[in-house]
Amino acid sequence: MQAKATIPAVVAEWFPALLGLVLLFVPTYVDLARSLWISEDQAHGPIILGVALFFFWQQRRKINELPAAPAKAGWPVFVFGLLLYILGRSQDILLFEVGSQIPVLAGLLLILRGWAAIRTLWFPLLFLLFMMPLPGVVVDTLTLPMKIGVSWAAEHMLYWLKYPISRSGVILQIGQYKLLVADACAGLHTLFTLEALGLLYLHVINHESFLRNAVLALTIIPISFTANTIRVIALTLITYHYGDAAGQGFLHGFAGMVLFISALLLIVGVDSLFHFSGKFQRLGYKNVG
Repeated sequence: MQAKATIPAVVAEWFPALLGLVLLFVPTYVDLARSLWISEDQAHGPIILGVALFFFWQQRRKINELPAAPAKAGWPVFVFGLLLYILGRSQDILLFEVGSQIPVLAGLLLILRGWAAIRTLWFPLLFLLFMMPLPGVVVDTLTLPMKIGVSWAAEHMLYWLKYPISRSGVILQIGQYKLLVADACAGLHTLFTLEALGLLYLHVINHESFLRNAVLALTIIPISFTANTIRVIALTLITYHYGDAAGQGFLHGFAGMVLFISALLLIVGVDSLFHFSGKFQRLGYKNVG
């Protein structure tokens, strides 16, 4: 039976690692708070960090109770993370600087507790991926077709509802108003954020079926498209009925909340359909038997 470590022993073991992480990454977080996280596209960054820290904190006792079983891969992974951080910090490559925290954390866990710690903390480590800023080339390449698709869907939906609307590319004209569907309304960053929301939902619900989790994760893509279309339609109708000031003011920010509420409701709705369809299938099999 393994004796519990005393508080001084725990502090002596973990304090140097925690102090190093604070000295390494707090300046990065401060820089992000002053620049990237201010933009609408990357406003989810602090939320991702907060959720990851919560899950790390939640598992602290379980991690501390694991036996010390250093893995051989620990130091190579840790050194790779440090080199990635140095390169990103020195060359101002945020993708490397922010992304380095994952191998640095994973390396420390492997050094101090081994692979059991990685299995315990796989979710917050994976969740930190959504903090990483996407390369501009990827964003620009994928965002335009997404915006065109959302604009097309919003135009046809409002036309079906008998509104006087037309479209040119990603510009919607309804009545006397012209509206540009911006990147924040239907871009890759929104899809990335909603994928994080879906992953968090799956982790909290914790379904046992891998297939159900995988299918639900894939449905985040059409759910994101639908939620973005709802947001654009909401902003278009607000502008049409209440004027441009209303569409660009408080209600514009409120439409962002509508986006995430719509996405969450759609995720829950799709998950409920899976639940009831599986339940009906089981009932059917029971009747046949």
